[in-house]
Amino acid sequence: MHEEGTARVVRVALGKDSYDIVIGRGLAAQIGAFVRERNYSRQALIVTDTNVGPLYGEKTAETLRQAGLSPFIYTVPAGEPSKSLAVAEGIYTAVIEHGLDRKSPVFALGGGVVGDLAGFIASTYMRGVPFIQLPTSLLAQVDSSVGGKVAVNHALGKNLIGCFYQPDAVFIDLALMETLPAREISTGLGEIVKYGIIYDEAFFTFLEQHQQEVLSLTPEAAVHMIARSCEIKAAVVSQDEKEAGLRRILNYGHTMAHAIEQETGYVRYNHGEAVAIGMVGAADISRQLGLIDAATAVRTTALIASLGLPTQAEGCTEDKMYEEIFHDKKTVNGKVHWVLMDRIGHTQIRSDVPECVVRQAMERVLKHGAAV
Repeated sequence: MHEEGTARVVRVALGKDSYDIVIGRGLAAQIGAFVRERNYSRQALIVTDTNVGPLYGEKTAETLRQAGLSPFIYTVPAGEPSKSLAVAEGIYTAVIEHGLDRKSPVFALGGGVVGDLAGFIASTYMRGVPFIQLPTSLLAQVDSSVGGKVAVNHALGKNLIGCFYQPDAVFIDLALMETLPAREISTGLGEIVKYGIIYDEAFFTFLEQHQQEVLSLTPEAAVHMIARSCEIKAAVVSQDEKEAGLRRILNYGHTMAHAIEQETGYVRYNHGEAVAIGMVGAADISRQLGLIDAATAVRTTALIASLGLPTQAEGCTEDKMYEEIFHDKKTVNGKVHWVLMDRIGHTQIRSDVPECVVRQAMERVLKHGAAV
């Protein structure tokens, strides 16, 4: 990581597909300079949603106009249902009608749904056009905007239709977080806690010791936790771009989380909340298998709860949750590949977790939550 003016830059090293994550406050000048340096076609697309578009859509379009582009804005309904092939088809029609070509850039201005959807469009339109992430939610800034996973959902499962497609750059403007509701901040914190659990105990300890600054997003805490989260994800992705091995550790808590999201129709819990519950379940499985002691499981659950995240899956049933985990992308030949913790800061992958252990963890998450 290095400083660039007042911004901090994290490099994602992927050979010819390497790119920078620029983190700072008020990044219009950096975005404009970046665009002017590229050989982009004039016609461009901004994908945003009904929450973010009214706040930042026209400002972003003006930044791009001043850099020489002629962007049009496509606004989708806010929420997970917009990550669909039907919505994607509408965007394809619009970009064809607007005459976008193979060098026309696609800008994702929004949270994770917008980023995944816009990236899916960019990766498939004319077999791939330039893609730039402008994430506006804390969750997207530390998770979905980094690493090149793009996808839409299917009625039978989340993110089942997609690919790996790296952006040209990611610009994380801290000023865009001022309009985030408290719940959206908490959902981002779920993924941030995950990075400490899977990779960096010192970072986990920082989150424990600076909870108030973290929750209130003081500038110093915000820059540090966003930059460190991006560094960790970039380090993992740089070693394993296509999820052949190491990258699977990023799925800690996600197997159970996706089952919770599916059963509750992606409405009751947002992604970070579901991941938080899933991490409680994964810690309980780790404890049952003897990988960690009870104190470590309690420590991780306590931090999750103290940051305003749920630890209990209300509205779910054990049988349905168990059935849903086999629809997870990490299931191979009928075996679920669980990401489990063997200490804070380190994980292992296990495909031999007995059904009784999984069900017991689910039962405790459903009935007891943080009380375990």
